[in-house]
Amino acid sequence: MRWSGQAIGAESASALPGLGTMRGLVRSVQTPEFAGITFHEVLAKSALNQVPGSSTALPFAWTINPYRGCSHACVFCFARQTHTYLDLDAGRDFDAEIVVKVNVADILAKELARPSWQHAPVALGTNTDPYQRAEGRYRLMPGIIAALAASGTPFSILTKGTLLRRDIPLLQAAAERVPVELAMTIDVLDPALRDSLEPGAPTTEARLATVTAIRDAGLPCSVFVMPVLPYLTDSIDHLDGLFAAIAATGADSVAYSALHLKPGAREWFFTWLAREHPDLLAKYGQLYPMRQVYPPKEYRGWLARRVRPLLRKHGLERPPRIDPTTGSPMPRAIGRTRARGSAGDRMLANELPASAAAGLQPTLF
Repeated sequence: MRWSGQAIGAESASALPGLGTMRGLVRSVQTPEFAGITFHEVLAKSALNQVPGSSTALPFAWTINPYRGCSHACVFCFARQTHTYLDLDAGRDFDAEIVVKVNVADILAKELARPSWQHAPVALGTNTDPYQRAEGRYRLMPGIIAALAASGTPFSILTKGTLLRRDIPLLQAAAERVPVELAMTIDVLDPALRDSLEPGAPTTEARLATVTAIRDAGLPCSVFVMPVLPYLTDSIDHLDGLFAAIAATGADSVAYSALHLKPGAREWFFTWLAREHPDLLAKYGQLYPMRQVYPPKEYRGWLARRVRPLLRKHGLERPPRIDPTTGSPMPRAIGRTRARGSAGDRMLANELPASAAAGLQPTLF
């Protein structure tokens, strides 16, 4: 391990641009377990992000992002451009320079305790994955889950991370208090293609097994087949096989959408395409001409006509409850009864974050 620059207030050459002497704290951590990745530990000023919404039931939505950047390294990730706000690039830096909001659960608990908080649903996983590999070390999600449940706030989680299985008992306890919705993104069956597109993400088999574990625990779980990649994963054989595997997990429903390429993601994806599938460059150029984020409506209509019969075939035609403001699953009540002082209550209480006055916990590496 390399511990240089770990002292509070120290100037670190590996700290984020402009944050070398952050008034709160910045620590940049590297460890052989995560070769090639630097984790920048920061003290966040806020945990809840307000997102303008179009729902008549909710004038706005809220999200939480405990991490910025993502070691899943998905070449098409729409969030890549957000890394440029930190003077980092949307390509390699997004995969290898990960910002960790080490105090996020503590700050969240304080924000949820404000009299002005209206207990609107909160979504996790709308930007970068809360269960990426670093979560196994930093363990931010248990405190977030406990704070949301204790405050009576519904929430949803969208992830590719199988680390969610660690928190299933806690999520069961939370679901006894508030509506909870879980969703797993599973988009590619072919192992070689998946490893090329999502080199840092868990395998498809591991994600399918996680959906099964969630459903066996009595929790709801949808699957997001997102994105469907033209000429790569939109064949009938691929979609049929993928939907069959998803149906076998007991998933509640499937949501799907074609690849969209925002700035940042577009450049990185086309670089990958030129390297791995140069024969498709011209076709993708026609589907995604410069400054066009989505494929033409003709392609989207064609994909819908292909997908819908396959969803019916596998009993997955039930539409998931999607929040139009975040694109994430809407929380729903599980319908359990809970005795006050139950084991679930005690579990949640044990995970509630300590007061911020207690100070920042040492790095977990």
